[in-house]
Amino acid sequence: MNLTTIFKLFWAPTSGWRELIASNPSIPRLFLLHVVPLACIPTLMIVYAGKADDTFLLVDMLSGPKLMFVGTIFFLVQLISVPIMALIIRHLGEVADISPSYRSAFILSAVAPTPLWLSALSLIIPSFLVLVVVGTLALMASAGLIFYGVPVVFDIQEKENAVMYFGGIMVAGMIALVFLMLSTLVIWGGIQNLSL
Repeated sequence: MNLTTIFKLFWAPTSGWRELIASNPSIPRLFLLHVVPLACIPTLMIVYAGKADDTFLLVDMLSGPKLMFVGTIFFLVQLISVPIMALIIRHLGEVADISPSYRSAFILSAVAPTPLWLSALSLIIPSFLVLVVVGTLALMASAGLIFYGVPVVFDIQEKENAVMYFGGIMVAGMIALVFLMLSTLVIWGGIQNLSL
């Protein structure tokens, strides 16, 4: 697996997924070389936005050490959510009458949030409108990756089963995203009262 394969997913998703599956990435390699570096981006961008003079976010309410603490917790929650999402995807296979391997589910759960991680780079531009537009496009791109990835990664021949499985994964993914955001806000609120 290399970066060209990952970026090929954006302009030729079906062949990109086939190429990615053919490269036979291991779970530890995918986690260490893809998930960990990309999960760093939102964390670093939150810290950057908190230190920028023209920030438009609430991050400027936290001191440097508190912001680093929130960023670290956010980073760890992202890392934990990928293998948990893989377990959920694997169990959702019953919807499509398939029994996917954990490895296949992990590949999808590790690669699908790539646009969301990259969208955090939009925090460089201090504009709420830019953040909303880029975030929306990233959600659509992630949904597209899942839509095109489900039939290839899990070798589903019937379109109806693939669409049902896609729907189940999207619902689970949206719940996971809401949980990630809410847990970050709860941690954020709790950390404001700490003396760091």
